Amino acid sequence: MTHHVILGAGPAGVIAAETICKHAPRDTITVIGDENEAPYSRMAIPYLLIGKVGEEGTHLRHTAGHFEGLGITVLRGVRAKVLDASKRTIQLSDGKTISFDTLLIATGSSPATPPIPGINGPGVHSCWTLADARAIANLARPGAKVLQMGAGFIGCIIMEALQQRGVALSVVEMGDRMVPRMMGPAAGGMIKAWCETKGVKVYTGARVEAIERGTGAAPGLMGKIAEVVGIGNSAMPRGAMTVRLSTGQLLEADLVISATGVRPNIGFLENSGVRCLVGVLTDEHLQTNVPGIYAAGDCAEAFDKVSGKTIVSAIQPNAAEQARVAALNMVGRTTALRGVTQINVLDTLGLISASFGNWEGLPGGQQVELTDQANHRHLSLQFKDDVLVGCNSVGWTAHVGVMRGLVEGQVRLGAWKDALLQDPTRLMDAYLACAQGQNGWSGAHDARRRA
Repeated sequence: MTHHVILGAGPAGVIAAETICKHAPRDTITVIGDENEAPYSRMAIPYLLIGKVGEEGTHLRHTAGHFEGLGITVLRGVRAKVLDASKRTIQLSDGKTISFDTLLIATGSSPATPPIPGINGPGVHSCWTLADARAIANLARPGAKVLQMGAGFIGCIIMEALQQRGVALSVVEMGDRMVPRMMGPAAGGMIKAWCETKGVKVYTGARVEAIERGTGAAPGLMGKIAEVVGIGNSAMPRGAMTVRLSTGQLLEADLVISATGVRPNIGFLENSGVRCLVGVLTDEHLQTNVPGIYAAGDCAEAFDKVSGKTIVSAIQPNAAEQARVAALNMVGRTTALRGVTQINVLDTLGLISASFGNWEGLPGGQQVELTDQANHRHLSLQFKDDVLVGCNSVGWTAHVGVMRGLVEGQVRLGAWKDALLQDPTRLMDAYLACAQGQNGWSGAHDARRRA
């Protein structure tokens, strides 16, 4: 009987376990999660913060005894410390050692906390776990002064939840625009302007240099402020902080949220023999360089046919498909990953934006942009030869499915490329004329329906 071990109890881990169970019901499956929680989705945490779901609503499976009924053993509150690939064993944080026949590394990622003085003190939280969400909900009450570090994809999702809680929100982003790793200058600047119309103060081109608490300072930042305005430190709210920016500005905060990016959880693989670059390097079957050891989700680095390189694409649709493909290969059903989806669709306080493929463009390529500042609409298309290789959009919701179909399908546009350079809004016409006769993307018909 084969023993499959899955490191990680997030969406990738759960989907992989259930896929193995379906195709190899007599095999043994062990899922190892590092939190003392039922398996849940991090993407549901913002909905928890705004009260759309309770904690049970974040759980990946809601039926009592779901995993036990499938014969899947779930270990909680332990993590992998050392992998011995040659012996096929994993040393766990509780001191136990577990052996495996096949292994899936689905350990996800963790917040990348910047080395800022005061960041490890009270009142500063990431928004990554259910424990974080509980702490944030306790502090982010109506009227509370909240400062968020980071305005990337994850940061904008968190920002939406905070704004709906009625806090006084400030956002600090090192880049010269919001979502700088997803949007170009025009689109990122447009999203910033939109947020400011919604009452959010946005500081771009700035970074947090220090976080200091209000009590015990001698005199400290809070003490200095108190001297200037003529009050004592005792009048400051307990736990209040002052945040110093690289611009020299001082901002008060009752809560600071760190949303400055994530990094794959792969430290335990050091000296294991499993090859890692940014993430765990995999082939088209999601197998690592060690036979029988696979990776999926936010920690996996897989080949992207659009960019022509291996990437870590930390979005849930990729985690789900990678988990399914890895699990099938783990039970001997040879299956290849069709590719990594480079797709980001973001709702920022009601403004929908999207980014696909090589949105920054490629050397020797052509581009076209269309901007309607008054109506918060922006469209940027990037071409290489007669193929749409990437795009940005803000406010153009009708084109999202078509853009994905053209980029992922690597559809040759022929004369339609010149037509789009003249009028980029004719994406649907180009898609209908070119994509239907080419089979590069299996979801083309779905894209047409969504559009």
